[in-house]
Amino acid sequence: MTDRSEAIRRPGPGRPSHSEVYERLQIQVNELRKNLGGLPLPEEASDIWKGMWYEEAHHSTALEGNTLVLKQVERLLAEGRAVGNKELNEYLEVRGYGDAAEWVYAQAVRPVGLSRHKQIVTLAEVREIHRAALSPVWEVAPHPNATRAERPGNYREHEIHPFPEGMTPVSSPLIGAEMTAWAQQVNALDPAELHFPDDLASVHCRFEQIHPFLDGNGRTGRLVLNLVLVRLGFPPAIIYKRDRDRYLRALRRADDGVPGPLGAMLARAVLDSLYRFVLPAVAGPARLVPLEALATGDTSEVALRAAANRGRLQATRGGDGRWRSSRRWVDEYLESRYRRVSHSRAGVEETPSPGDEDGSMV
Repeated sequence: MTDRSEAIRRPGPGRPSHSEVYERLQIQVNELRKNLGGLPLPEEASDIWKGMWYEEAHHSTALEGNTLVLKQVERLLAEGRAVGNKELNEYLEVRGYGDAAEWVYAQAVRPVGLSRHKQIVTLAEVREIHRAALSPVWEVAPHPNATRAERPGNYREHEIHPFPEGMTPVSSPLIGAEMTAWAQQVNALDPAELHFPDDLASVHCRFEQIHPFLDGNGRTGRLVLNLVLVRLGFPPAIIYKRDRDRYLRALRRADDGVPGPLGAMLARAVLDSLYRFVLPAVAGPARLVPLEALATGDTSEVALRAAANRGRLQATRGGDGRWRSSRRWVDEYLESRYRRVSHSRAGVEETPSPGDEDGSMV
């Protein structure tokens, strides 16, 4: 895992508290399950999963130093084509991660083989994820210190030096027992609990503390995290490379027994996947969804909220205080605004409503 020595920053003023984010996550995922049938199967909505697949493979490998850009990742995963002049191992890292992520999504939604009844995750699944993610690059550039017994999918035999911030990974003879205890902790997770993101952060952090493999623990840990999330009915959490420092600081706080910053980060990442990928695709044009899921590159959530507050956009406000609208209503609002702007430019006299010049078309 990469360096996690920096101290966490306090949330900026005006940011919702952790408990508010957790409550929002619970409400949104419950609505997904009750009103939209939950996460769709990969074969029912391949574009949803493909979009998350590309993003996760790109950003999770970028967190570890991979320099491929998103377009190169998309071409590599979609067409098997290595575009550009990067080192071979960078392409193989992404290819391996992409294969492992695809397996994780399918295995989480429709468990077979390595899964066990009433278990969220098994150690056999963890080892398979590591094998799938690391094997392609290992074939051409294996870890220089690895023994034959430390190939992808096998626990390490080496000791790991303490990280710069002081955390020392588990000694190799204890890995089997510690991973068994870790799996028990994961399988005791209760997604209905409001503090579920904190518990999720704790098990994610504990995996990194154990550091069960010689290499690839960060990538494997994030893949396992998403196996857990998707299996429990949540969209995957994608940690973006721009948030690398914040992620590492949050991991450091979790190391110190304070999982809240990491829990809040994971909760926001799940909500981001829900709003960006899942809800826009599975909600029909008349379905009410949060405004975040209806925002586009041309119309921001802030603009839609302003239009809803003014009564320009047909929307309803739920018990949680959040506005919800539908794609149909948003399209009607945008069409009406286009007509008003067109009439104004054509010289048609119009009396604007108060606040109509607030730039609601962004």
